Amino acid sequence: MRVLVVEDERAFAETLRKGLTAEGFSVEVAHTGPDGLWLAGEQPFDVIVLDIMLPGMSGYDVLKRLRQSENWTPVLVLTAKDGEYDEADAFDLGADDYLTKPFSYVVLLARLRALLRRGAPERPAVLALADLRLDPAARTVHRGDREIELTAREFGLLEFLLRRRGEALSKREILTHVWDAHYDGDENIVEVYIGYLRRKIGPDLIQTLRGVGYRMSAP
Repeated sequence: MRVLVVEDERAFAETLRKGLTAEGFSVEVAHTGPDGLWLAGEQPFDVIVLDIMLPGMSGYDVLKRLRQSENWTPVLVLTAKDGEYDEADAFDLGADDYLTKPFSYVVLLARLRALLRRGAPERPAVLALADLRLDPAARTVHRGDREIELTAREFGLLEFLLRRRGEALSKREILTHVWDAHYDGDENIVEVYIGYLRRKIGPDLIQTLRGVGYRMSAP
C-alpha cells in the first residue's frame, strides 16, 4: 500500500522509507510542508506519516489544509514535541494517530496497519475472495485451512489485487502502487511476481488480460 512520509530530516526520512519498503509498502517522501501538501493532493495514498516541524509550512497547517479540502487520508503525526496540548492540537485538526520521537519501529508499523484497517469505511478487516483470506493486521494469508507464506513484496501485491478485485489493472498501475511511482525498471517484474503468487495461492484467482494486465476474480 502507498505511504507518504513528510519529514524534513533527510537521513531519518530515508531510514523510514527503506524500512517501510522492506515491509512491502510503496513509499513517497517529501521534505517540506508545501511539497507534502502538494503530493497528498496530487496522488492517492493509503496513509500519511506527517512530521510537525517542517520548513515552509508546519505539519499542523498541512493537516488543516488537507481536511479543509476534504482529503480524508489517514494521517499519523510524528513529532519530537512531547506534550498533551500538542497531541490534542493534532487530533483537533484531524489527525488519526500520534507518535512522539524516539519511537519503536514495531509500534509505528502496528499503528500504520491499524490506520489502514480502519481508514476508509469500505476497507474490510480481512480481505477475501473465494476461499482465499488475507489479514493485513496479522500479515497472514490462508487458502482454505492452509496458511501461505509470502514475502513482503508478494504480500503487498496480493493485498493490492484483493483491494481492487474485479478490476482490470495494468502493469504500470500495479508498479505504481506496489513498487514505486518512480520505478523505471522492467515492467515484466510484475509478471514474475504474479507467477510467484500463482504458484503459492493457486492459478485460478488471477486472470491474465492480454494487452491489458491482470484481474483478480473468483473462478
